Amino acid sequence: MTAPAEHERLLIIDFGSQVTQLIARRVRESGVYCEVIPYDKSGAHIAAHPPKAIIFSGGPESAHEEGSPRAPQAAFDLGVPILGICYGEMTICQQLGGRVESGHHREFGRAEIDIERDCPLFAGLSARETVWMSHGDKITAIPEGFEVVANSANSPFAAIANETRRIYGVQFHAEVAHTPNGATMLRNFTHGIAGFKGDWTMANFRKEMVAKIREQVGEGRVICGLSGGVDSSVAAVLIHEAIGEQLTCVFVDTGLLRLNEADQVVTLFRNHYNIPLIHVDAAKEFLGALKGVSDPETKRKTIGRVFIETFDREANKIHGASFLAQGTLYPDVIESIGGKSHVIKSHHNVGGLPERMKLKLVEPLRDLFKDEVRALGVELGLPPAFVGRHPFPGPGLGIRIPGEVTPEKVATLQKADAIYLEEIRAAGLYDQIWQAFAVLLPVRTVGVMGDGRTYDEVCALRAVTSTDGMTADFYEFPWAVLGKAATRIINEVRGINRVVYDVTSKPPGTIEWE
Repeated sequence: MTAPAEHERLLIIDFGSQVTQLIARRVRESGVYCEVIPYDKSGAHIAAHPPKAIIFSGGPESAHEEGSPRAPQAAFDLGVPILGICYGEMTICQQLGGRVESGHHREFGRAEIDIERDCPLFAGLSARETVWMSHGDKITAIPEGFEVVANSANSPFAAIANETRRIYGVQFHAEVAHTPNGATMLRNFTHGIAGFKGDWTMANFRKEMVAKIREQVGEGRVICGLSGGVDSSVAAVLIHEAIGEQLTCVFVDTGLLRLNEADQVVTLFRNHYNIPLIHVDAAKEFLGALKGVSDPETKRKTIGRVFIETFDREANKIHGASFLAQGTLYPDVIESIGGKSHVIKSHHNVGGLPERMKLKLVEPLRDLFKDEVRALGVELGLPPAFVGRHPFPGPGLGIRIPGEVTPEKVATLQKADAIYLEEIRAAGLYDQIWQAFAVLLPVRTVGVMGDGRTYDEVCALRAVTSTDGMTADFYEFPWAVLGKAATRIINEVRGINRVVYDVTSKPPGTIEWE
């Protein structure tokens, strides 16, 4: 782990909430290093890495039912500050002698809490605060030594505290944006109550990780699968800073990247950073393998298979390599240690290669969230425009061309997509959008150009806003921007005579079309 000293850790015990990662993000944003560990693995983790403070997350279970998740006794015995959120508060009550019941009025959505007494958890806040509730059970009695700090219309124990033991509980979700001052509450806990300095920065992380990479790799050689995306690029630059010429990047150009993207990647890494780079132009192989394939999942698997075969062939030419670098991020780690199934999208994280090539993994970003990776990229000197790029799928344009993928369709889509993104940037809207791209539909429509009849293809434009990609809303463009992009695409891209805009949210749709 590339964390600060053991006593500067905060541990988040996960009881299965859908928003546990948001707690970690809020804590990290205030400069405090934290880790998320499932409740059933947290006892051993506490013994091995005693934290300076603990947060219990929310969860879907009922704390009073037999067999429901419990916090390890070690968490209470350690004597460090504890904050329970929603289910976390309920399990504190249930485990320490209070009472939780079902069958009472449920509380979902915005609510107002009234703060009854001074409490460091609410320092600097108003007597009435807006919060976000999401619970079906109700606390009916709190443990001995606890006092009520705040209540709401349906939660007489909306916040409780045992100041002597420094154990606090809140019935609402402080981590979500719907609790406007939730970040302040969490900061009050981490800084005011637990005494964290808030000095965990990307500069510190960079220095610590460089030392860790050098220690792990020694005199060995590392292969990095460079996709051109933000994660693998940041990982490559960080590893190169640590071990220099011991790193070789393999960039497999699938022919399914955005317009001129392959040239940009090669220029940035080979010329600007002087990182040893093997550029494999495998467009013919990928497009050949996709000939006649139209099923979305078959396309993904085909692209993944060809990628692994190509990468394996090129990497085996690098003598003495014993490590493979991947851009694994913390959400992937949390999901895997939680025992949930995790499907890595085709070839994005070169899945399957470590076992196939008998290599040890180097994952320098495994402690970071996506926004932290971007911050690290800026810290490393990568151009802000590069690290701030929208997400791009592993299979590339192959899943933005429903139906069969052909070289002609790829060339058409690359041009349309480039125009669309160019107009978004020109309007100053790029950073307001989570992801924007064009899709070439397997539909032809009648049009009129120069007094002549056309029968060409349809281009769909997609743009969404999101915080994590799990849910998304379509972006509400100024019509002038959308209209200009559509006009340019029709005028400048031969083969397209109609442009439509996708106004589907996620759910029910997905961000990508395939």
